[in-house]
Amino acid sequence: MNILFIGDIMGRTGRKVIRERLPYIVSENKVDFVIANGENSAGGTGITKKIYDELLSYGIDVITLGNHAWAKKEVFSFINEADRLVRPANYPAGTPGNPYIIIEHIGVNIAIVNLCGRIYMDCIDCPFKTIETIILEIQNKADIIILDFHGEATSEKIAMGWFLDGKVTAVLGTHTHVQTADERVLPGGTAYISDVGMTGPKNSVLGVKKDIIIKKFLTGLPGRFEIEDDDGQFNAVVLTLGDCLEAADIKRLNL
Repeated sequence: MNILFIGDIMGRTGRKVIRERLPYIVSENKVDFVIANGENSAGGTGITKKIYDELLSYGIDVITLGNHAWAKKEVFSFINEADRLVRPANYPAGTPGNPYIIIEHIGVNIAIVNLCGRIYMDCIDCPFKTIETIILEIQNKADIIILDFHGEATSEKIAMGWFLDGKVTAVLGTHTHVQTADERVLPGGTAYISDVGMTGPKNSVLGVKKDIIIKKFLTGLPGRFEIEDDDGQFNAVVLTLGDCLEAADIKRLNL
């Protein structure tokens, strides 16, 4: 079984890249299931109902979020009914949306969990303790567990990888928009990468127009971020699972 996980989809350019390239990538890599981080898919921050439906129509099975989950007020009007959308599980009890979902696909129960880190991020519940609780809840219901760990610091992500080695199928970092070259299967059998990267504008600064960010660094003054519009890049990883649904391989895509 092959699972494709797509790095942060950034604005209109990211959606265009998904529309144009996803069918080929799915075919070329014999992908069975597609997960994507969509927290920046609406103009660079947040997600809307229209874009949620658009991304699903392109063949994405599950969309994860992150610290920009609530950037568009509209999200509160549909998140509780969005059964393919996962928000960070370590927000306080009572927060709208799914902290995780389990989907049966070709006879396999796939659990997708989303967490936010706490270093240089909003102060929310401990991601380590949260995932421990979730694993206890779902370990007898899920055949595989995929974690999207949306965090800033590589140290926190690496620590999470080692913490969960042998307990989940994969720990996949998102948020920084820069793909890391540290993909591996850890000794206990968990596939890991610090950051899957970004699907969006290639000739940009994390998806934003270069001149805007350069001016901000030169002057220290704030500016309105605008998403770059170019041919784009596709950052993702392909997880290959063995006969016993263990992580057999993780391969980076940078297209």
